[in-house]
Amino acid sequence: MVMERVLVRASGLVKHFQDRKRGRVEAVRGISFEAMAGEIFGLLGPNGAGKTTALRMLATILTPTDGTATINGCDVRSDPDGARRSLGFLSGDTGLYGRLSAREMITYFGRLYGLDDNRLNNRVDELGDKLDMGDFFERRCAKLSTGQKQKVSIARTVVHDPPVLILDEPTAGLDVLASRNIVTFIRAARQEGKCVILSTHDMGEAERLCDRIGIIHNGILAAVGSKAELFERYRTSDLEAVFLRAVGETA
Repeated sequence: MVMERVLVRASGLVKHFQDRKRGRVEAVRGISFEAMAGEIFGLLGPNGAGKTTALRMLATILTPTDGTATINGCDVRSDPDGARRSLGFLSGDTGLYGRLSAREMITYFGRLYGLDDNRLNNRVDELGDKLDMGDFFERRCAKLSTGQKQKVSIARTVVHDPPVLILDEPTAGLDVLASRNIVTFIRAARQEGKCVILSTHDMGEAERLCDRIGIIHNGILAAVGSKAELFERYRTSDLEAVFLRAVGETA
């Protein structure tokens, strides 16, 4: 781990929704954890467990019903603008402007973050190299493959070089080669000292990438720890078995 510094702290995050058919829905029920600089912290859970809702509260897209969180020391409730400046958020349903080229798309978001032209141009070129976008950098986004679009989405997420990355299922729907490129980028971000919050339901991805894992089920953080800590706690060396036992405790 590059640094022992807390960059993300969730404190009793709660989110309730009112649904016409189901009434009051408790999507997230009191989640608390910390994530450090130079760490990949995984949120592992099935669809509907509350992962995306939790991430959207961290990213200031949703306001918590109760509890709060800080991003690089900025409270998501009292200082959402400060929190946003310190994070990059990638969601699976984030769209791209089809008429813009990959380069134009990344440049546009860099300007939204207030980067000056010199820094922005250097940053765009740097990301083009890191994500191997040279052969489609000038192509319109509407003409890109799924994997190419995901690279553009990641580049626009990190163009302002934030210390915290929040990635919601970043490899979902990608082929093996595209997934490998994204995984390489995530590992490089950790090496640079960034804090990466990674949501996934893929056990293998969580085991390969994450320094620590939080298992979420029915809106509750059922277990948190490094792989070694979780294996010891649940007396197994199989992450799937850890998951099933942790989920069983909250069923």
